[in-house]
Amino acid sequence: MLGIANVSVTKQWLYFWVLALLLGLLLEQASIPAALLLGPMLLGIVMGGCGAKISVPKVCFKYSQGLVGCLIAHAVSVHVLLEIINDWQVMLLATLVTMLLSVIVGMLSVRFGGLPGATAAWGTSPGGASAMVAMAEDYGADTRVVATMQYIRVICVVLMVALVSHCLAEPLPKELITVNHSIIHAQQNVVDLLITLSILIIGVGLGRFIPAGYLLIPMVLGSICQLLGWVNLIIPHGLLMIGYAVMGGYIGLRFDKATLRYVMYAMPIMMATSMLLIILCAMSAFVVAWWLGVDYLSAYLATSPGGLDSLSIVAIEVHADVGLVVAMQTLRLFAVILIGPLLTKFIASFALQRAKNR
Repeated sequence: MLGIANVSVTKQWLYFWVLALLLGLLLEQASIPAALLLGPMLLGIVMGGCGAKISVPKVCFKYSQGLVGCLIAHAVSVHVLLEIINDWQVMLLATLVTMLLSVIVGMLSVRFGGLPGATAAWGTSPGGASAMVAMAEDYGADTRVVATMQYIRVICVVLMVALVSHCLAEPLPKELITVNHSIIHAQQNVVDLLITLSILIIGVGLGRFIPAGYLLIPMVLGSICQLLGWVNLIIPHGLLMIGYAVMGGYIGLRFDKATLRYVMYAMPIMMATSMLLIILCAMSAFVVAWWLGVDYLSAYLATSPGGLDSLSIVAIEVHADVGLVVAMQTLRLFAVILIGPLLTKFIASFALQRAKNR
C-alpha cells in the first residue's frame, strides 16, 4: 500500500474496488453497521494518505446521495409522518441544543486550538459535511481546514455509531431480516424499478438548487410518490453496494498527503472537539429518549452530529426509528443552513475580541 503512488491509475482503481468490497463484506460479517460504507471510507483514507492519485467524481457522489435518499423514502410512512408532527417540539428543542453545543465547541476550538473564527464555526457546525464545506467557501473560511474538520467528525461519528449500534442493537431473527430487506430482494417489479431510477435521476437533477438537495429532493419525491401509492420503491442490492462504496470512497480519498500535512498542527484539537461534540450530543440523547419514550439507539442516531446520509444508512441497517433519525437530522441541517452565517459571525467576533485582548 505504501507504493500505491507508483501504480497506474487503472490499477489503483482496481485495488480500491476489490479491497473495498472485501473489507466491506468482512466488516459486514462482523455485524458492523453500515459496513459497506465504513469499509471503503477507511480504505480510502489509507490509500489517500499513501499517495493514491484517484478520487471519486463528485457527480458519482451526488447520485450515491440520491440513492440513499430513495432508500430513506422507502422507510417513510403515514405513521412516521404523524410521529414527526406529534413530536415536533422535542425535535426542535434537541436541534437548538445541538447547535448551542456546536457553538461552545467552536469557541473552544478558537480558544485552545488557535483556529480562525469562521473556520472554527463552519468546521464544528453539525450539518451535512458537503453542505457546510460549500457554504464555508462563500463566507471566507479556509475550506481545506473546514473539510478536514467536517470529515474527521464524520469518521468519528460513524465509528462511534457503529460501536454503539453493535453494543445496543438487538439481533433480529433470520426470517425478520429477510422481510426487512424486501426492498432489495422481493418483488423486483421492472416498472417500479424504472420509476425509482427516474426519481433518482430527476431528484439529483433538481438537487443542485438547495444545499444537501442531492439527498433531500430524491427523498421527498420518493416519499410523496410512495405515500400516494404510485410506486413501491425498489433498489437492487448490487446498486446499493455501489452507492455505499462510492460515498465511502468519496469521503476517504479526500484525505490526501497535502491536506493532511496542512492540517496536521490542528489535528489534536480537531479530534478533541469532534469527540467532545459527539459525547455532549450522546448525553442529550438520554433526554430525548426519555421524553419521546423511544429506545436510546434511535435517539443517539437522531442527535449525533454526523451527516444525514451516513446516519440514515446506519439507522436503516440497525432497524432504528428511521423516521425520527431522518426528521431530526433534516431539521438540524436546515437550521444550520439558515442560522449558520449568524453563528459564524458570533464565533468570528469572539476570535477577533480574543486577538485584541492578547
